[in-house]
Amino acid sequence: MVTSTSPAMRKRAVAVIMGGGAGTRLFPLTKDRAKPAVPLGGKYRLVDIPISNCLNSDLRKIYLLTQFNSMSLHRHIQRTYKFDEFSNGFVEIMAATQSQNYSGWYQGTADAVRQNLSHFDNETHDLVVILSGDQLYRMNFRHLIAQHLLFGSEITVSTTPVTREPASGFGIMQISSDMRIQKFVEKPKEKHLLDRLKLDSVTLKSLGQRPGQELFLASMGIYIFNREVLHQVLNQNPEMMDFGKDIIPLSIQKHRVHAYIFQGYWEDIGTIKAFYQANLDLCERNPKFNFFDAREPIHTRPRNLPPTTVESSSLNKVVMCAGCYIQKSVIRHSLLGNRSVVGRGAVVEDSIIMGADYFEEERPDLGQPIPLGIGAGTRIRKAIIDKNTRIGKNCVISPEGKHGDMDHDLFYIRDGIIVIPKGVMIPDNTTL
Repeated sequence: MVTSTSPAMRKRAVAVIMGGGAGTRLFPLTKDRAKPAVPLGGKYRLVDIPISNCLNSDLRKIYLLTQFNSMSLHRHIQRTYKFDEFSNGFVEIMAATQSQNYSGWYQGTADAVRQNLSHFDNETHDLVVILSGDQLYRMNFRHLIAQHLLFGSEITVSTTPVTREPASGFGIMQISSDMRIQKFVEKPKEKHLLDRLKLDSVTLKSLGQRPGQELFLASMGIYIFNREVLHQVLNQNPEMMDFGKDIIPLSIQKHRVHAYIFQGYWEDIGTIKAFYQANLDLCERNPKFNFFDAREPIHTRPRNLPPTTVESSSLNKVVMCAGCYIQKSVIRHSLLGNRSVVGRGAVVEDSIIMGADYFEEERPDLGQPIPLGIGAGTRIRKAIIDKNTRIGKNCVISPEGKHGDMDHDLFYIRDGIIVIPKGVMIPDNTTL
């Protein structure tokens, strides 16, 4: 594997993060925020992952394309990523706007990049690294760029091996022995088609996989384009709106398109179930994604919060962030975000508590009868409690006995997980 590139070459690459999707599958977490702004791991945001991967890979010219519910995302970026005047780096927000050539919203990933090509050209670059804003992974883009240059690629598609069950939800590729992509099928459903796309024994062996294992190469939605090729494929095909559905299948026929195979942990945080599982996995002894890697840290906005206080409580497999107050409670296999409050006698199991954006005394103007946090005696199981919620005393919140997907004035259920939206107030003695 090629492992490095020169600093000069990396400086001639710009990164473009796609942050404009509506995030409908993550609703109601995206009800009032953009998908990349959804909290992750108690103190981070989803967008911190691709930005941190760029910074750790010495890619310092980063554009973030935004569109839906982007206020909190913009605020987070502006407060977090500040470069000094000598670093020649930036994270620049490119919100959807009207112009002489474009009068509407971004119609897809390719259209979003197309509408901003002239802005990218303000920076000297030869390569464009296109990233998703809603995935959990740690990748050194130096390796990706190095392979792109070594193979003389015009386009590189980052891929990861997946089993048959999830394969139908991704773009699946068939490659030759020299890693060139020969076929690309978006979300194949037919069994006979998947059978033809599975990796051969030679490729499996080169990846260190056991013979006979059934694996498929799935697109990660991460691409490298040579600058002139990106301009060509986007401008010559203005009707094509999406990279995965349109641009990549077309480009395979006309350009040198190679696959880069990534075998580390990667999760597409596209659904409530995926979000729930990825967060609770952080509570395990050996989580699949390691936030403790000091060599390649995940960056986010620093906060001057006090230490967490825990009073006479039972905690088992709990991730707890700063500024929390836990009073004589039982918490099992759960994640608590900044400023979480859990009252006396409460029980929280298999749940994500996102915490709050402020302490109660910081907002006396709100004058709410139920304080922020989880009230005394309340029981919560298999739930996602969004930020700034006020849950009264002796409540019961659980998806048990309910339909796997339903809507209510106070909650939603998705994939069998109950979600309390941001800012909701639940009166004392309520059973949901």
